[in-house]
Order: sequence, then C-alpha cells, then structure tokens
Amino acid sequence: MYSTTWCGYCRRLKIQLAGAAIEFREVDVDLDEEAAEFVITANGGDRTVPLIEFPDGSTLTNPSLAQVQERLAAAA
Repeated sequence: MYSTTWCGYCRRLKIQLAGAAIEFREVDVDLDEEAAEFVITANGGDRTVPLIEFPDGSTLTNPSLAQVQERLAAAA
C-alpha cells in the first residue's frame, strides 16, 4: 500500500484492512521518491494515494475494502 501519513483515505483503508485481517506493507511516498514515481506512473500522472499494488502487479487507487477483497479473492 502506497500512502502518506497525512492522508485520511489512507488511514481509513489501513484500519479497514487491519480489521479484515488483510496483511499489507506500507510505503510512504513522502519518504520514498522511487515509490512516489511508481504512484505517479500507475495513476497516469497523478500522485494519488492510497494505491494498492497486488502480487500480480495490478493496482487500485483509493479502493474500498470490498474492492480489495474482491481482487484478492479473484487472485486466489
């Protein structure tokens, strides 16, 4: 999960993922320039977070918990 410390949407999604027992690794794009560039590329030029990158390399920007669960279920 690419995020920032000040993003309310990121905080909300982190809480929801933890509550659903979905493990994730967080990367702060304010501290990692390479991660910030990945987010910009994945979003067609926008630095929008949260951005979830799935094991298959696909991404979702500002997804709901249901969207994350759906994508994970499809990959299983």
